[in-house]
Amino acid sequence: MATLQGVGRDGEHARYTYRLRVSSTAGTALLAEWARCRWIWNECCARSKKAYADGEACGPARLDKMLTEARAANAWLREGSSVPQQQSIRDFSKSRAKALKDIKARLPQRQRAGMPKYRRKHAASPSLNYTQRGFRLNGGLLCLAGGISLTVVWSRDLPKPPTSVRVYRDTLGHWYASFVVATTVEVLPSTGRAIGIDWGVRETATTTSDAHDLPHAQHGRNAARRLSRYQRMMARRRPKPGQPASKGYRDARRQAAKVHKKVDRQRQDTGRKWAKRVVADHDVLAIEDFRPKFLAKTTMARKAADAAIGATKTALIAMGRKHGREIHLVHPAHTTMDCSQCGARTKHALPLSERTYTCIACGAVSPRDKNSAHVMLTRAGLNPAGADRVRAAGPPVRSRREPGIPSL
Repeated sequence: MATLQGVGRDGEHARYTYRLRVSSTAGTALLAEWARCRWIWNECCARSKKAYADGEACGPARLDKMLTEARAANAWLREGSSVPQQQSIRDFSKSRAKALKDIKARLPQRQRAGMPKYRRKHAASPSLNYTQRGFRLNGGLLCLAGGISLTVVWSRDLPKPPTSVRVYRDTLGHWYASFVVATTVEVLPSTGRAIGIDWGVRETATTTSDAHDLPHAQHGRNAARRLSRYQRMMARRRPKPGQPASKGYRDARRQAAKVHKKVDRQRQDTGRKWAKRVVADHDVLAIEDFRPKFLAKTTMARKAADAAIGATKTALIAMGRKHGREIHLVHPAHTTMDCSQCGARTKHALPLSERTYTCIACGAVSPRDKNSAHVMLTRAGLNPAGADRVRAAGPPVRSRREPGIPSL
């Protein structure tokens, strides 16, 4: 299995993920390497706390010195490669720097990244990062530093040699290799068309083109019966505090994890296929910059999560960047209250039960979500010529126009 997980913000890097076939010997070696990296991470946490208590600095240089001393004094650490251990320190430093930046900016507690925490042996999933000097591809095999060879399921070719790789294991025990590859924008033929996209719960995406609307696939609802069965099995076999889990409990937990994994893949597949179709048929995309996180505290939480608005939006933006399309992210304020024909705004917010928008100024009548999709085009400056405007265009639109790089 290969997955294109997205293009970087600068449009120059993409991540390709492939399934790995891991032998028992290679699996043991990977877990041993992960144990060393986990020890390094936990030691960094301890050194960071001690430095904070003593009022001292704890930057990457100090942690690198700690790693050098630890490898010199501990033969167990020297048995593993220094590349993933160095990357563990780099990841820890980035995580700690982000937490300190949020504290210095006085962000609310709920918005802060949080300081790095200890990684427990049976709770943290194995994840190893290798730079170019720590791996190579040889005849279809992924050869890691330390003599670890892994068979990659090459379901598609890499466009260019990778610059780094992350080897990790998911909750089902499957191993994957995620390659970072430098890419260029693959410009598609021009179509001369623009599209406005409004996110919703009844329909995941409503667009100005009826042929490109994305209905709610309800993958989670379709799998709810199977999932509830395994969750009941887990509830009946849940171990008491301090006791190990039984084989039946572990099996039920694994089956529940498989259902969750399948639903997640179905949502990603649906979003990517729809995004590919939209990007191929339109040059300019006016996308509602919707943040679905607040829906988690409403009565629509389950249906909104099943719609996977955030994942679909991410896939659409990544696909637009990859193929050089112009992207406008439109602020969602008052998009359901403005008229797409004349720009007039209703005096009150429309309840969710009211699905038809009727303009109080020009009398235009249209489906609520369709009107919002046309408002996206209007605010992005893509409204057809001759349309009158009664109000200002609303909050500013985030956009960037540079040769070869899509707008944001």
